[in-house]
Amino acid sequence: MGKIATREAYGKALAKLVLEDENVIVLDADLTKSTKTIDAKNACPKRHFNMGIAEGNMMAVAAGMAASGHVVYASSFAMFAAGRAFEQIRNSICYPKLNVKVCATHAGLTVGEDGASHQAIEDLAIMRAIPNMTVIQPCDGAETEAVIRAVHEYNGPCYVRLGRSAVEDVYEYGFDYQIGKGNVLHEGSKAVIFATGCMVQAALQAQALLKEKGIDPTIVDIHTIKPIDEALIVEMAKKHDAIITCEEHNVIGGLGSAVSEVLVRHEPKKVTMVGVQDTFGESGTPAALLKKYGLTAEDIAAAVISSLA
Repeated sequence: MGKIATREAYGKALAKLVLEDENVIVLDADLTKSTKTIDAKNACPKRHFNMGIAEGNMMAVAAGMAASGHVVYASSFAMFAAGRAFEQIRNSICYPKLNVKVCATHAGLTVGEDGASHQAIEDLAIMRAIPNMTVIQPCDGAETEAVIRAVHEYNGPCYVRLGRSAVEDVYEYGFDYQIGKGNVLHEGSKAVIFATGCMVQAALQAQALLKEKGIDPTIVDIHTIKPIDEALIVEMAKKHDAIITCEEHNVIGGLGSAVSEVLVRHEPKKVTMVGVQDTFGESGTPAALLKKYGLTAEDIAAAVISSLA
């Protein structure tokens, strides 16, 4: 299996897209090399603009360009895109429902050594609370490429959450991807694990660990947090005794909350949430941080066993 960071896959996909569609414009907040929009800059420098360390202004400019008929990809670290630029995203992009794709990299604890100030663990909650915003988190390179192309075709604001660290492949390039439709990666019984982003790989690893103990959970990739696949979630809840959610995000407001909101309306059941337990992160290697905050395959496996007890 190959390994590539979703931010790197974003850069490669965007470089192709900017050459295919002359209406695509790329904006970056002085992090071009880190967000990988440098690939698009190298491919088409006339339609790549470095807006400096001014995220709010970048989103306002993106709104103006989108209002003029362009498809705009605006990038920064997730902490700055969702945090510093919230007001402009809300009022200038989402309120008029403009065609801006906010592609935020370096999300979650796996930013690593940069520490709590850069580890966005609230961004899914912030973005999914804004009306008109579509919120997506791909898990690997192939899914990232599919997402970048899908949001290009979608008319309206999108928030795409991307990671810093390389992750193992889950999908093959060119697979059939649909916004808002979760993917069942493994069909088992008794327990279902809903995962998003890099936690999809951890969930698949947990499934392998549990199989050795005679437990075979179903694994579902929920790449679209909003609009979430309500029909699939309800279907899975009816077929399984235990429900576990996994996310590299605060358990408040992210995937676990979104799944719970669906179930409380349609199929009330207990949900066990594996994620950041409402605390800030700290500096450390990605692997060490995932272990400390209970986001490893072993932690997911333990949550499944506990839920089935």
